[in-house]
Amino acid sequence: MSDVKWIKIVTDIFDDEKILLIEAMPERDAIIVIWFKLLCLAGKQNNGGVFMLSDRIAYTDEMLSVIFRRPVDTVSLALNTFEQFGMIEIINNTITIPNWEKHQALELLEKNREKNRKKVAAFRERQRLMAHNDDVTDDVTVTGEVTLPNVTRTERERERDKEGDNIIIADKPQKKSQKRFTPPSVDEVRAYCQERKNNVDPERFVDYYNSNGWKVGRNSMKDWKAAVRTWEKNGWCGYGYGGKVQKPAQPAHSSIDMNDVEKLFGRLD
Repeated sequence: MSDVKWIKIVTDIFDDEKILLIEAMPERDAIIVIWFKLLCLAGKQNNGGVFMLSDRIAYTDEMLSVIFRRPVDTVSLALNTFEQFGMIEIINNTITIPNWEKHQALELLEKNREKNRKKVAAFRERQRLMAHNDDVTDDVTVTGEVTLPNVTRTERERERDKEGDNIIIADKPQKKSQKRFTPPSVDEVRAYCQERKNNVDPERFVDYYNSNGWKVGRNSMKDWKAAVRTWEKNGWCGYGYGGKVQKPAQPAHSSIDMNDVEKLFGRLD
């Protein structure tokens, strides 16, 4: 499969909440450069966001260190950060970009969509076989969804046979009434934090989202309580971008703990 000559990057990428958090880290410049190098490598491979040197060899930290011309420790830190933020997904020690389609050129993606879907499905089947040494089941995860509005039963059956899983049949478009979002007051956030018995600072929470127009990444916030739970889950109290949290032991390569402040965010006090 030929490589993609260019990738799609939104102009407000540096307003994204994840990038803002990365920019608060000591190794921020190296991590951001590695992210763009990873996107470019995915474009060159044009393999649906699955990083494989060959059908049987997945890229390792050491291999990416050579390709990206960066120290292996820095590459490992970057990959751990990306995995924690959901920017990459590691399946059976193989790096993948779960939302690669948003980085891909739409015209080329449309032409190669079916091939990529089959390749990812075949890849995951091979990984299951290698990991479990068992027969391949019919429960295969296929990326992407297809919405087929107002089709007959016969057409639905044909499309199911053709496309496989993850097909959504929409007989009639349904409009969902959305409740208009109203920013909470400090007292409301404080009451909710006290109810959950967390360490989120309500004033800093409200100040932070007031400053960015109550947005989560590039999207408008819909549920401020969900945002509070996210801060609670990641241990963000509201001090700086990364939060002030307890410091655990050094995490392993396969995952990164958001509580490792000195590793990810430096000292904030």
